[in-house]
Amino acid sequence: MKKVILEAKEIKKYFPIKGGFFRKTIANVKAVDNVSFNLYEGETFGLVGESGCGKSTLGRTLIKLYQPSSGEIIYKGENITNFSRAMMKPLRQDIQIIFQDPYSSLNPRMNVSSIISEPLLAHGLYKKGNELTQRVIEILEICGLSSYHMYRYPHQFSGGQRQRIGIARALALNPSFIVCDEPVSALDVSIQSQIINLMMDLQEKMGFSYLFISHNLSVVKHISQRVGVMYLGSLVELADKDDLYKKPSHPYTRVLLAAIPIPNPEHIKDLNTIGGELPSNVNTPVGCKFHTRCPHAQPMCVEQEPAMIEIEKNHFVRCHFAGEI
Repeated sequence: MKKVILEAKEIKKYFPIKGGFFRKTIANVKAVDNVSFNLYEGETFGLVGESGCGKSTLGRTLIKLYQPSSGEIIYKGENITNFSRAMMKPLRQDIQIIFQDPYSSLNPRMNVSSIISEPLLAHGLYKKGNELTQRVIEILEICGLSSYHMYRYPHQFSGGQRQRIGIARALALNPSFIVCDEPVSALDVSIQSQIINLMMDLQEKMGFSYLFISHNLSVVKHISQRVGVMYLGSLVELADKDDLYKKPSHPYTRVLLAAIPIPNPEHIKDLNTIGGELPSNVNTPVGCKFHTRCPHAQPMCVEQEPAMIEIEKNHFVRCHFAGEI
């Protein structure tokens, strides 16, 4: 049985909206609303959903870049929910993130050597000298770059090369868990495949776990073992990737999968579109959050929030009529 590396238990992350003369909280943006799942050692867990559904906020909350509003984060058996910045510092060596934009996430005033050396020096793993230089070269070569790249600056690289630098920085500390926040969405399609294959090869060699956040379902299918689908801050479906792509059970998941383009100009695809506008995550719908757009909505959906139920082994769906529609 696989060992659990991370447990998210009923995680919520609300951002207050302040107003009035005294700047009191008048409402909350419910970016992440009651999300629970486990991540296993050596696994890639894909997280998908449309823009604004809370994917990136969840990822950053799980690694304590944001403090959760409620819920628990268990990392390697230890509850880190209320850890201070000082308490989190030793764990930063084991938990890393790869950001979406490979340019804005790199300091333009630092060369590649300094960018990759910085975390190694900050954690006291190396001192300046030949040993540190050799470690930087080793990481660069692992990530498909050359030793002569270490003295160049971010603006001197292509988008794909910059993302390789971001990956190299994340790997420098030999982490066990990496949050990948849409790491290929800013890249050309041909470069995306190179980066994805690189990440899969590195995972096979080094054995770390990914939380892979993306709105590209084709990429998620390629890299992930399990997939979670988010809508308006909540997980609505969670399953092994083969089960989810072959037998999607939530109406929202079906819409997402129907939107994947097919490279055949003669094939006319039924998009199974949904009506209505995406509701505000300030005033979320009562009952099922998807009922305002769901073609199968019933009065029960308006009145009662569905629970996350297991309809088949390891296949969970948040829908009153899962398996019936």
